[in-house]
Amino acid sequence: MNDFDYDALAGRVIFGSGRRREVASEVRRLGATRVLLIADPFDAARLKEFRELLGELCVATYTDVVQHVPRAKATLAVSLAREHGVDATVSVGGGSATGFSKAVALELATPQLCVPTTYAGSELTPIWGISEDGEKRTGRDLRALPAAVIYDPELTLGLPVEVAGPSAMNALAHAAEGLYAKGTNPVTAVIALEAIRVLARHVPLMCDAPDDLEQRSHVLYGAYLAGATLAVAGTDLHHRTNHVLGGLFNLDHGKMNSVVLPYALAVTRPAIPEAYARLSDVLGGDAATSVYALARRINAPASLAEIGMPADGVERAVPLVVAACENDVRPLSEVQVRAFLQAAYEGAAPEESLGA
Repeated sequence: MNDFDYDALAGRVIFGSGRRREVASEVRRLGATRVLLIADPFDAARLKEFRELLGELCVATYTDVVQHVPRAKATLAVSLAREHGVDATVSVGGGSATGFSKAVALELATPQLCVPTTYAGSELTPIWGISEDGEKRTGRDLRALPAAVIYDPELTLGLPVEVAGPSAMNALAHAAEGLYAKGTNPVTAVIALEAIRVLARHVPLMCDAPDDLEQRSHVLYGAYLAGATLAVAGTDLHHRTNHVLGGLFNLDHGKMNSVVLPYALAVTRPAIPEAYARLSDVLGGDAATSVYALARRINAPASLAEIGMPADGVERAVPLVVAACENDVRPLSEVQVRAFLQAAYEGAAPEESLGA
């Protein structure tokens, strides 16, 4: 047994259908009385429901939520919270809503209650990200760690398959990298493997039957485990690459995860033989090939070109990805990164493009 460090992160999790109705009592449990509700703007009925559930606790609402948390918009959310004397935030939505909540917490040290409606996982982590001038900066800060999370599978039923599938692939990526990122340890590895097992089995079933609450529950549970893995183990080449590409080209984060993960696994494989073998074992075949096949099985996007990366995007991203991965388990040269990004841009099977 190798030596390891394990920092357990404090946080309360409430899981189950209908549990969103406990949001007001959970806010009071935090000792808060003046809440900023941060919500994706796409579902007026859901926003209305949470305003009613919070009642007089909700003193302000912020809905200008977009992906990658642009600094200018994050500043507006902070100003709104400060103006209304907010002492907690409640975020309802995907990872972007959580990201705005974290931006407020970093400035005002307010506790956060997150109610995720996708499989983003960031609601369990102290990892924050803010984009500005074509660059997405990320970091770790315990002020960004939410105090409580309500997982209600009913809230994911309205998530279309074309969004739900890639979002679940994001969760799978959290668990996969959790097996070999530098913060990994035996405890999180066990959690990661269970997350991978659950997600690999139930994501296709969810996509086949999107109204099946049982399948939605399984996938949300897997995403929860994957987020817990991410919180401790951290990230590696896959997520660092997606942060670069998201900042440069404003690409959809879930779709990037579906595209990039098999290639990141393939190119990292020489440095992680044990972790790669464990991942392959739970997936029932070569890890990179299996993940690629899973993404095809759920009709997720197949290439970076398909999701809007420009033709010159590979060359523009190469130096940034090289710099971003210099402390990863396998630092890559410009030649290696170019091959990796070109393969993901074109979307060929990883065993054909990178010899997986």
